[in-house]
Amino acid sequence: MTFPKLSSSLEPLTFAELGLNTALVKALPTTLNYPTRVQQLAIPAILAGRDLLALAQTGSGKTFAFGLPMLQAIYQQIQQQTQLQSAKSVQALNALALVLVPTRELALQVTEALQAVASQLSTSAPLHIQLLCGGVALEEQLAELATKPQLLVATPGRLLDLCKQSHISLDSIKHLVLDEADRLLEMGFWPDVQKLMTLMPKRKQTSLFSATLPEALDALAGKLLVNDPLRVEAHKVNSVVGEIEEQLYLVNKGSKAQALIALLKQYQWPQVLVFISARDDADAVAKRLTKAGMKAAALHGEKDQTVRSQTLADFKANRIQVLVATDLMARGIHVDALPVVINLDLPMSAPVYVHRIGRTARAGEKGLAISLVCHGEMPSLTAIRSLTARELPLALLADFPVTDKPSDKSGDGAAGGKVERKRPLRDKQANRRSINKHSAKAFKGKH
Repeated sequence: MTFPKLSSSLEPLTFAELGLNTALVKALPTTLNYPTRVQQLAIPAILAGRDLLALAQTGSGKTFAFGLPMLQAIYQQIQQQTQLQSAKSVQALNALALVLVPTRELALQVTEALQAVASQLSTSAPLHIQLLCGGVALEEQLAELATKPQLLVATPGRLLDLCKQSHISLDSIKHLVLDEADRLLEMGFWPDVQKLMTLMPKRKQTSLFSATLPEALDALAGKLLVNDPLRVEAHKVNSVVGEIEEQLYLVNKGSKAQALIALLKQYQWPQVLVFISARDDADAVAKRLTKAGMKAAALHGEKDQTVRSQTLADFKANRIQVLVATDLMARGIHVDALPVVINLDLPMSAPVYVHRIGRTARAGEKGLAISLVCHGEMPSLTAIRSLTARELPLALLADFPVTDKPSDKSGDGAAGGKVERKRPLRDKQANRRSINKHSAKAFKGKH
């Protein structure tokens, strides 16, 4: 991409020094004292009206990086309309800003974060934020649309359906954000995103936010971002948060569920997010954990939206100890002080690994990411090592000897080096008697 790039070396600034007005600064959460690196880079650019590609690690504050300048623009528009017209006319404003996200869970999280700020703004007319996603009754969303929200947070499919049925118009959109932009480029979303863009004015401000930068996003940014565009990198592209401790263990393919139970019983973490690629496997593993006496649940796209929302709420409220999830949870979902993420299998896509483990060590906290790897996953591990430029050595898990053979003639060399033999984690004196000795045959899912 050829447009200007802004480095990440910055002097500490306050939100006011970034250009946010007094009303918005006062509306910020009391826990938010200073802007993060991506906020320092992105907020002034968006306030200046520039198109933007912002690259920042997971958990670095991207929602407020694009959300705060958008809220300020809407707030100022309301104030201007108030001076010219009645409050009733102000309420009738069409949507001015749109945030597109790939999942319902992320849409809800973005909405809640921005609503918390908007509710503290003193305006002559309400500043409405509307969540539009599948799984919610259409009648309920239509009733809320009658309030004429100025800011929409939506998943592409549901928004496109509402546009096709003439329930909503995008012809007043002045600010467009694609959050998790690399995910929105994938075939499941991109056709709908393209159709939505044809319904918006050509003259608008567009911002793309992502933690990873595939070639497709790099190429697309050059086409979409035309208004004095700027590229900012808050961190090294495709990098992993430094506060995450990564540990990878080579185990037999058929021993993964048993090894997971052993780790959970041995270390008794208060909360663990377990990632797995297949939906059926998520349910099977959650059932097995429940039988082992743990408060566990599964979360994936085929579950009813009400169930999904309640399960995520229960996990965030510590009513569920172990959440077994597909990559539905890999994107942008924030859980306060989540200590551990475990990959029961490696994702086929290397950037997904970065997003998965980014659920821990958010907002400056420290975190642990464990991956259980079998010989058949060596190509995925090689891709992850290449993307992140990290060695990611494999160790052997105590009491789980590896008897499976590598699928090629290169032996463990395919794993990228020597396999270390050591006890898991830091607790050398852990009580091994707590380890589940039962057979793993009951676990029939694919890894």
